[in-house]
Amino acid sequence: MGSKALFFAILAFSVASAFAEQIDEAADSGLMMNFYKDTCPQAEDIITEQVKLLYKRHKNTAFSWLRNIFHDCAVQSCDASLLLDSTRRMLSEKETDRSFGMRNFRYLDTIKEAVERECPGVVSCADILVLSARDGIVALGGPYIPLKTGRRDGRRSRAAVVEQYLPDHNESMSVVLDRFKAIGISTSGVVALLGAHSVGRTHCVKLVHRLYPEVDPALNPNHVEHMLYKCPDPIPDPKAVQYVRNDRGTPMKLDNNYYRNILDNKGLLIVDHQLATDKRTKHYVKKMAKSQDYFFKEFSRAIQILSENNPLTGTEGEIRRQCNVANRHN
Repeated sequence: MGSKALFFAILAFSVASAFAEQIDEAADSGLMMNFYKDTCPQAEDIITEQVKLLYKRHKNTAFSWLRNIFHDCAVQSCDASLLLDSTRRMLSEKETDRSFGMRNFRYLDTIKEAVERECPGVVSCADILVLSARDGIVALGGPYIPLKTGRRDGRRSRAAVVEQYLPDHNESMSVVLDRFKAIGISTSGVVALLGAHSVGRTHCVKLVHRLYPEVDPALNPNHVEHMLYKCPDPIPDPKAVQYVRNDRGTPMKLDNNYYRNILDNKGLLIVDHQLATDKRTKHYVKKMAKSQDYFFKEFSRAIQILSENNPLTGTEGEIRRQCNVANRHN
């Protein structure tokens, strides 16, 4: 064989090997686009339609769907363990401190019921959780993010390890970056994910330590007045409706205004302030403050990675009949 022929043979083999590796990786993950195209072709359309209907009636559901994907997928596996209720033997993740303020889980049940009417026992709660987040992001003016499906549901709560995986809002930036790096999310991806603080609200319980007994000098004085008005009590009642909107300018829109706010020292949480001042993240904050396209690009990639974190697939786990309860096995 001539040298030129040998070169092309090696090249062809290399390309084929690389292609085969990509196929193997896709097969190993067990997830794929349009996983239900044969078993429940209407599944994704039903979920999207339900999200639109529910959002029209209850605007704050979109914040909940977005938060769900963080709290479920970042804790060991994207398996809807977050949705399981407590039992005599098991504490629900919903009842841990990290889940403070989370609500609207009943609307995922509504979506599940609609899907079950079309295809009983086929579509997992884990996929419904992920796809409702995808569609909730769109409802909030964010990008449409193509996400794979094929996840199955876990049978146990991961409440005992939640704090090992989900960083608290008072954690150091090193801890925050390390937690997300462990699941493959880069520094720019972490900065983009925290852009979810562009929407929703923060309960006074989580921010009064920046106001009492003395105001945190890092806060913008013009913003402090509003925060004190919204949070007048040094020890707020956790059950009271006392909160501050994360972004007063565009509170119902997922956009890059968050980054301009934190550069202006208007971030509510310690993690927001650190994001704008830490040398590892400040560059990306400035870049996202200037370009919403860049923010959306990095946010989309980070959500994709998060949604594919160690899913249960194939014969692992189960397809729950109800999202808040594991199936009974006689």
